[in-house]
Formats: sequence, structure tokens, C-alpha cells
Amino acid sequence: MNKKNFFDYHINKKEDFMKTVQIIALVLVIIGALNWGLVGLFNFDLVATLFGGTTAIISKIVYILVGISGIICIKTLTELIDDMK
Repeated sequence: MNKKNFFDYHINKKEDFMKTVQIIALVLVIIGALNWGLVGLFNFDLVATLFGGTTAIISKIVYILVGISGIICIKTLTELIDDMK
């Protein structure tokens, strides 16, 4: 493999990894949005119900992952806006 192909391969792998991270982030943001919709409409927290309450460690991990995903989606949004220009 020559140098050009070597670098192209690693750039493509990084881009594939980032796309995967963005997809996972979007899925988690959707889960978080649906959960907040349930809280707002029915005062029902699905994450807390599934994982043992809002103070359960697994619930906290889900809440943290949803928050991190929101931050990742800010980057995704800015990239989409840049692509529209």
C-alpha cells in the first residue's frame, strides 16, 4: 500500500467512525426527546421506569449519554448548516 492509499484508508475509517457516532447520538437524542415528551404529557419517565428510578445508576448513565449526544448533535447541526451554504 503506498502512502496515499494508507492515508486515504485512515481518513475513511475516521469518517466512518464519526458517522457511526453521529447516528448513535441522534438515536439517543430521539430517545431523550420521546422520554421528555412522555414526562410533559403524562408525567411518566420511561427511562426511570425501565431502569429503577431517576437515581438508579443505569438511569443516570442513560441521562448522561443523552446529554452528551445532544452536544454531539450540535456539531452535526453545524455541519448540515455548512453543507447548505
